[in-house]
This record gives sequence, structure tokens and C-alpha cells, in this order.
Amino acid sequence: MTIDKFSIEEAGSHIERIIDEISSAVITDRSFLEVIITGLLARGHVLVEDVPGTGKTLTAIALADAFGLEYNRIQFTPDLLPSDITGTHIFDEQTGEFSFQQGPLFANVVLADEINRAPPKTQSALLEAMDEQQVTVGGDTYPLPEPFFVIATQNPVEQEGTFSLPEAQQDRFILKTSIGYPSREGELELINRRSNRQLTTPEVDAVINPDQVVTLRQTPEYVSMRLNVREYLTDIARQTRKDDRVEVGVSPRGIQRFYEAARAYAVIAGRSYVTPDDVKTIASAVITHRLVLTSEATIRDIKPKAVTHSVLDAVDVPAAQGMK
Repeated sequence: MTIDKFSIEEAGSHIERIIDEISSAVITDRSFLEVIITGLLARGHVLVEDVPGTGKTLTAIALADAFGLEYNRIQFTPDLLPSDITGTHIFDEQTGEFSFQQGPLFANVVLADEINRAPPKTQSALLEAMDEQQVTVGGDTYPLPEPFFVIATQNPVEQEGTFSLPEAQQDRFILKTSIGYPSREGELELINRRSNRQLTTPEVDAVINPDQVVTLRQTPEYVSMRLNVREYLTDIARQTRKDDRVEVGVSPRGIQRFYEAARAYAVIAGRSYVTPDDVKTIASAVITHRLVLTSEATIRDIKPKAVTHSVLDAVDVPAAQGMK
């Protein structure tokens, strides 16, 4: 049976069960999972920057399983070609014709691992697929599955063998986050779990199916945001352009993505309206990677995240009463 619409409460309940399923397999903070799911609900894609070995791949697999989605992983390397990810035409000797062989982009959830190890041309092929949800090979266009969600990972730029993503390309990701290292208790739990099972990857049950995910992603459209909260969100974005440490702040497109992310985040909480706390909580993941600092700020080793915190402190938070 096809469901045309989830209520906000139903959507929030599904997401709560999904987070529980993922947490049964992955040792990580709930806040990190909420950011990833916000990106999926907002019909965007997420960039994760972390050192190797922090659980990014396991998180992506568990997320795909919990949402009942098909998963592929692409390991980006310096010799990876665009056709290696999009697919290519293969000559069939029996028919005497070319047929299209799909690349690993043809999945619902794609982990683009270590994207900054691939050359810019291959990075661009991925970003075009993200924007258009289709690939063009040999003049023919092929639609990607629905839903289509990319979790791209990159190593810190100071690591050897990386090609830093230009700011304009980072802007294509609705959110950027980091899984970070687990707490001491988390790392101990990781060892305890491993010692109590034979399989290295725990099983995660599907909570919903792909058709329901498509419906779930429509739910943020029914979330309201009062004028004073919209003004608060807009003022935060505009404040990034006023900071003298910032050369390029959040663009009008970035403001729209901020709005979409805030509404998606409210769905996770099971609310039909956005609060100022929703805006403030999701702000860093939306804003920080969109900031281009001045040369002077870079020389002074000022970090974009510190600028984001200053921006949030500089904008007055509206009263939370009457948010519905």
C-alpha cells in the first residue's frame, strides 16, 4: 500500500526508530546521526570530514539498511575516472550494439569515500550527479534512483595526497559535519560489542521501505516557520557577510538551504514548526563550510567554526513563545 503523506508525528516516530536501529550498530553521538538524517530529509547531500577509522562507512551502511535503501560505496583515488562512477557503454558482441553498464552511483545511498583524493574532474562528475540526479554518458542521459543521497567523506586537507574541494563545490552540500572520536565509554563499548559477536558488521533491520522514504522526504514541506524565526535565520546568514574575517559569507542559495535544513530538523523532533533552537542547533553544519575567510584571518589561523560561533553570538535569539 502506498502512503501519500506521513503526519509529522508519524515521521518523527519513524525517525526515532531509525536512529535506535543505527545506534545499535554504530557508536556515535545522536547529534551526528541527526545531522545526517536532516540532510536526507532536506533532499540534500552531506559532507563528512574526519580522519580514517572513525566509523563513517559503518554509519552509511547502517543508515541505508535502516531506511531500507540500496547502498554503494565508491573509494575515490587519484586515478579514478568519471566513467568509473557514472558508468559506461559496453559493446555487446552478440547483439552488435552498445549497452549502458551502470556505475556505482546507481544506488539510493552512495558513500563517496575520501572524495578529496580524486582529481577535480571526477569530483565534478559526482557533484553534477548530486545536483541533477542524473548522469550523462556519451550524450545519453540516465536518471539516478529515487531517493538519491550522497554521503561524501574527506580527509583533513593537511593529509598528503588530497585535492581540496573548492568552496563553490563544498556549497553543493547542504550540511558538513564530523563524526569525531567516541568517548572513552563509547570506545570501550565498541570493544565489548566486538568481543560478544563473530560478525564484524552488526545487522540493522529496515524500519521503512524506499517508497516510504520518498514520502518521508516530503514531510518538511508541512513544517511551518514563523516570521520572527525566518528573520532570525536570515539575520544569521547576513551576519556572516558583515564579519571582517569573512571574505565570502553565506549566499542566497545558502539561506534557502538553511531554511530547508531547519524544517527537516524539526521533523526529527516530531514538531510541525521550527523553533529558534532548531535554527541555532543546525546552523554550524549549514554555515561553516560556506565561509571563505580572508587571507589575514587564514594567516592568523582563525577557524571557520570559530567565526560561526561569533556570528551566532552576535544575533539576538527571538522569544520562543507562539512558535506554531
